[in-house]
Amino acid sequence: MDTSQYLDMFIEESKEHLQACNEHLLALENNPDDLAIVNEIFRAAHTLKGMSATMGYEDIADLTHKMENVLDAIRNSKISVTTEILDVVFEASDDLELMVLNIEAGGDGKKDVSHLVSMLNKIEAGEPLDLVETAAATEEAPTEVVSSSGIYYDEFELTVISQSSDQGYNAYEITVELREDCLLKVARVFMTFEILEKSGEVIKTVPTVEKLENEEFDQKFTIVLLTHEDADELKAKVMKVSEIEDVKITHITDEYVQKYKQTEFEKQEEQPQKVEKKANTSSVKATEEKAAPKEVSQSKKSGQSSSNKTIRVNIDRLDILMNLFEELVIDRGRLQSIASELHNPELNESVERMTRVSGDLQNIILNMRMVPVETVFNRFPKMVRQLARDLNKKINLEIIGAETELDRTVIDEIGDPLVHLIRNALDHGVESPEERIAAGKPEEGTVTLRAYHSGNHVFIELEDDGAGVNRERVLNKAIERGIVSEDLASTLSDKQVAELILASGFSTAAAITDVSGRGVGLDVVKNTIESLGGHISIDSKEGKGSLFQVQLPLTLSIISVMLVELDQEIYAIPLSSIIETAIIQKSDILNAHNQPVIDFRGTIVPLVDLKEIFEMRDSHAEEEDFQSIVIVRKGESLAGLVVDSFIGQQEIVLKSLGNYLQSVFAISGATILGNGQVALIVDCNALIK
Repeated sequence: MDTSQYLDMFIEESKEHLQACNEHLLALENNPDDLAIVNEIFRAAHTLKGMSATMGYEDIADLTHKMENVLDAIRNSKISVTTEILDVVFEASDDLELMVLNIEAGGDGKKDVSHLVSMLNKIEAGEPLDLVETAAATEEAPTEVVSSSGIYYDEFELTVISQSSDQGYNAYEITVELREDCLLKVARVFMTFEILEKSGEVIKTVPTVEKLENEEFDQKFTIVLLTHEDADELKAKVMKVSEIEDVKITHITDEYVQKYKQTEFEKQEEQPQKVEKKANTSSVKATEEKAAPKEVSQSKKSGQSSSNKTIRVNIDRLDILMNLFEELVIDRGRLQSIASELHNPELNESVERMTRVSGDLQNIILNMRMVPVETVFNRFPKMVRQLARDLNKKINLEIIGAETELDRTVIDEIGDPLVHLIRNALDHGVESPEERIAAGKPEEGTVTLRAYHSGNHVFIELEDDGAGVNRERVLNKAIERGIVSEDLASTLSDKQVAELILASGFSTAAAITDVSGRGVGLDVVKNTIESLGGHISIDSKEGKGSLFQVQLPLTLSIISVMLVELDQEIYAIPLSSIIETAIIQKSDILNAHNQPVIDFRGTIVPLVDLKEIFEMRDSHAEEEDFQSIVIVRKGESLAGLVVDSFIGQQEIVLKSLGNYLQSVFAISGATILGNGQVALIVDCNALIK
């Protein structure tokens, strides 16, 4: 039987069943005696096994069958649920996900999981847990040797390296070899770190920092560094440390990162996958709505009863439909322009009707492209569980508003920034249980991830009850890095100080870890969010916690703009950035620090002359007594854009400028107006400092 026609459906449904397994496994860890949850996991695994066998993917079917056996033993009370058993089942789920992703990439879905099958068999047989743990420890031995360079990179680290390259950083693997007769290895490691941290940001070490501090390495260790300096300068600095035999530096290029991503699955087949299990038994509670198992079961049933009213549509078809409708919007604008010139009643009536119908069609198409942020949020509970165990912390992740919908184009981009923020909150925000108890807090920290609609925007907030931002440390580091002057530092509010941590390369971390992005990650977060037309703000109270708020537009395809005129050319300014428009007298324009400003309701707002920005000022233009101003916002900052005149509000289709014009300053795209003229779209974020 030819099953290729069902491949896309198999991949999508497999991902859904694996996600369901992960969610219910997290719930089972908090309610180990609830057999209703075990039945839900068993049902999802059983369905996946049947689908895989039908499609001919025997490796997936076999591994799922072993999972089923363990789950069956649990629900028949032959074995009890423990954190160690769930670790093994989670690992099986991870491997199944890798196999499905391999099939999606055109592979055969095969993977060596013999060690995992052996552990599952021992669990099913009820053998003592120490045997299972010994087997796991045996498999975990080569934790760091995965890539061809000898270093394992996870998805987060590859993202940091790739996106930091866009910010002008060089990424280097610096391997330091100590002399055979070196007596103070830890001291040499410390001196090397001290030198490299002054040159850039350390994002990874092999072995880990803990092993280096305990002298659990031979003569070599490797540091992955992000820096603006070149390799020769770094090598010369490190070689000045005594008792160092040799330093080898490898440049991690974008080509290497892409090649690594493509071959990661095959490398994980050749060498054991990095397993991050520790003896720590701290638990992580991941709750979305804290629904009782019976309610979960009922919601599943109701979901199944309504599933016959939905169909699966390939996303490429929705993209084609959206592109066709965008052309229709352009033609609609053209017809409106013609109708206004001809003044024909029948034509006007037809155009008005077409405008109403196409408006309804636009809403339907945009709603079809809307995806719940749940698709992004779903991966975080499992990630938080593992990170909390690695950091020896107790953390309760609460997810609120997962049903909030965003356009698919925004959903595709928002995942990585949220990963950065969550890792940062767990690593630098929430304290250890001992520190929390000493501060009079519960030993379990709470991290809340919430999403909600407000107007034409979606807000995503990440809140923790951790240590907050230390004002003094941040200001000292900002002054040291030259981000702010000492005079300016004393005038900054707590909110402005907190937002300094978003500056490029900023970090106050006292110790190096493999978890967070060391400041570089938060810089990437800010740039990614602003490229989506949104912005990020931070509120923090020292000792109480922090709130990161991300504001995003609902969609990036069709936006509302204010059309303005500059030297007989038309430009578009997104309405989402506009506070209001105004016409002021030239005499109202003041000067502050060689910058023209106006007093806007008690706030000093700098003026930005768009003609100067776009180098189109006509020296022979007549000076007028009045000036048209568009007040725009970026976070808490305001600016007044000086234009010749206002044309009016209009919905336009956002078009890319193409690969050759990606770096045009203050222009985010273009659109085609009703009269066929091209109007450039102003990027307000680039104009506001």
